[in-house]
Amino acid sequence: MTTARSAAVGELIAGRYRLLQELGAGAMGSVWRAFDERLERRVAVKRVLPSVGTQLDSDVRDRVLREGRIAARLQHPHAVAVFDVVEDGGLPVLVMEYLPSTSLAEVLLERGPLPVGEVAAIGAQIAAALAAAHAAGVVHRDIKPGNILLAEDGAKITDFGIAHAAGDATITATGVVAGTPAYLPPETVHGRRPVPKSDVYSLGATLYTAVEGVTPFGRDLENPYAVLYRIAAGEMRPPSQAGPLTPVLTAMLARTPADRPSAEEACDALRAIVDCRAFPLTARLPRPRHRLLASIAAGLAALAVLAYVLVDKPAVGTPPSPPPAVVASAPSAAQLEKAVADYYALLPARPGDAWQRLSAAGQAQGADAYRQYWATVTRLAVTTAPRAEGGTVTAGLTLTLTDGSTVRETHRIVLDGLLLGADTLVTSERTAAAAAPVTVTEVRAAPAPHPVEAAPPPAEKVEHGKKGGKGKGRNG
Repeated sequence: MTTARSAAVGELIAGRYRLLQELGAGAMGSVWRAFDERLERRVAVKRVLPSVGTQLDSDVRDRVLREGRIAARLQHPHAVAVFDVVEDGGLPVLVMEYLPSTSLAEVLLERGPLPVGEVAAIGAQIAAALAAAHAAGVVHRDIKPGNILLAEDGAKITDFGIAHAAGDATITATGVVAGTPAYLPPETVHGRRPVPKSDVYSLGATLYTAVEGVTPFGRDLENPYAVLYRIAAGEMRPPSQAGPLTPVLTAMLARTPADRPSAEEACDALRAIVDCRAFPLTARLPRPRHRLLASIAAGLAALAVLAYVLVDKPAVGTPPSPPPAVVASAPSAAQLEKAVADYYALLPARPGDAWQRLSAAGQAQGADAYRQYWATVTRLAVTTAPRAEGGTVTAGLTLTLTDGSTVRETHRIVLDGLLLGADTLVTSERTAAAAAPVTVTEVRAAPAPHPVEAAPPPAEKVEHGKKGGKGKGRNG
């Protein structure tokens, strides 16, 4: 077991990579801009770290190193290149292409739904990279808006296989949902290993979200298990704003891999939309076999694997009953604490990804207010580790603001499943930034005849980026 340690500017990794600037931190670790002193070039260094308050298992470390070496096989203009995989203090370190960019998740948070042509162009570039990866024997397994980077020279996919190797999967071995499951293919929900066309499905879900402004399975973020059930049952909302993208997205989001196009076929179809020409995608798809029986079997398999409900086989001739409600066991205290710690690890660098970890109640203040608040924070440190009592988690934070001041806060967060909901600010203490000395002319005034001691303010309700009714607050 290896415990995380802090990195510092100027530190030399593996005898050649000099750390220059921390670019961001998330649930999987921190990313630094660095300089390769041997080859004299800029690189990005990703230190894969355990979650807050935990240690990195040796098996996880070995998987990250192995997946990094596999990802290094891929060289494509629309994939962030992995140059090297090394160890630093027992922790895996990935050395990658340095790419000044913005994630698709951040762009969607700022701009909302994107035009069809722009989404098709992004999709074609990412599908081309996936086709090259699949030809090299690499399956990404974690396609989502946060893993698509938008730069001056186009879109690029990052983190090939790394998130899965590091345990950042959406469903754990015990069936617990971690994060947003909206981009999972049905076969993963069923407990089967991802295949190349699993990436096609996840890319289809990502492009659907980009053009529609909502995932294929709606805005119901309060119950991740319900989202998993809708994925397993194929209950996709038909796109309403996708226009010519509609048949392509529908094909990419087919429930069974055999009914989906390959990444190369999806790339051709998306490029045809960009070029405003016809492309008979459906003619190139395998003919679905026994679709009704496959759909019924898929729904039953999902329920069995996830162990949410027991389904009795209906008698012959009995009309089919409606799908049973999904019943999920409550997350443990450790799982709640990890959900809060992982959320804080995304901030302030990745508000787009952090936003996806909020429940509907947590998102009530709106994406704009949330993004505007976190733009005023330059650093967040967890000073008191999250501690769960029932469905509530308490944690202490220290925030550094853009004006140089610091704020020490204690938050009490109510969770819906593993998504963060209502947030109460229990304590808050602000330390102003040091000011330059000034000359003050003394002005004497008569003292107040009856000074009155002010009553302490009551605890405030915070909604992840909006405090009370005064505009800005935080859920650290």
